[in-house]
Amino acid sequence: MIPIKVLDEFAPLEAVVLGTAKSFGGTPSIEEAYDPKTKEHILTNTFPEEGDLVIELDGVARVLEKYGVKVYRPEVISDYNQIFARDIGIAIGDKFIVPKVLYDRSKESDGLLYIQHQVEDSKVLLPEGSIRIEGGDVMLWNGKILAGYSKEEDFEKYKVARTNEEGIQYLIREFPDWQVIPFELKKSDEDPYENALHLDCCFQPLGMDKAIMHKPGFKNPKDADFLISIFGEENIHFIDREEMYQMNSNIFSIAPDIIISERSFTRLNSQLRDWGFTVEEVMFSEVAKMEGLLRCTTMPLSRTYA
Repeated sequence: MIPIKVLDEFAPLEAVVLGTAKSFGGTPSIEEAYDPKTKEHILTNTFPEEGDLVIELDGVARVLEKYGVKVYRPEVISDYNQIFARDIGIAIGDKFIVPKVLYDRSKESDGLLYIQHQVEDSKVLLPEGSIRIEGGDVMLWNGKILAGYSKEEDFEKYKVARTNEEGIQYLIREFPDWQVIPFELKKSDEDPYENALHLDCCFQPLGMDKAIMHKPGFKNPKDADFLISIFGEENIHFIDREEMYQMNSNIFSIAPDIIISERSFTRLNSQLRDWGFTVEEVMFSEVAKMEGLLRCTTMPLSRTYA
């Protein structure tokens, strides 16, 4: 059996699912693309090649294994994109949510059935009906579930809106011991500079008192101000429009003081080191062309707690 235990974003990582690019299906047609950054790279003939993506993901696997992390990979589905493991499984406490995601991604969960079957049945949650949640919108911090979402009007309008109000209500019902705090995100199906695909595309907590934020990614400025009031402006690394586009907020914590980051994020990585973090730099710029980065490709199953 695989024990599930995740209470935050940063405790020492024990086990994680890392996405795979093997047989990922190659360049989709523009009609098959479901986010604006992917569309951009299809149109400019710069969409990533499978070999480059495999190299980048395997590089992350080596870093994780260096720190003794058990790394699971999805069972490969032929000609199907299984890179972004974060969205198709959500560990909260000792529960494992298998959410119903965007129809275009509906087969991705099949690659993780072997993991789901190793989790105690009573710990597996299967949201039904019109409940929609993706893992990139869900963050755990200090007894709180921070959740990105879209209200009905935006959820029906934008393909990049992935978590709805029913998803927020589901989290409130299923996790009564947690404080669920929702944040509306800015969405655009056509402009990647104006689209916060998930909460982790514009915000991420690092340890108990640090964070990364792209304030314009929040639809309501008061939501960003609320987070600033909690963390303190001096403890937040604010990223600009270009840095958001490059996915600077989408790094990944292996431990309270160890972070995996893209090697080109020079300003961010310098700030992280100034804050006292060990930064493991990797190449991940090809994965970033599909509007996801390190947090998007990793789905923690268990972390260590005293």
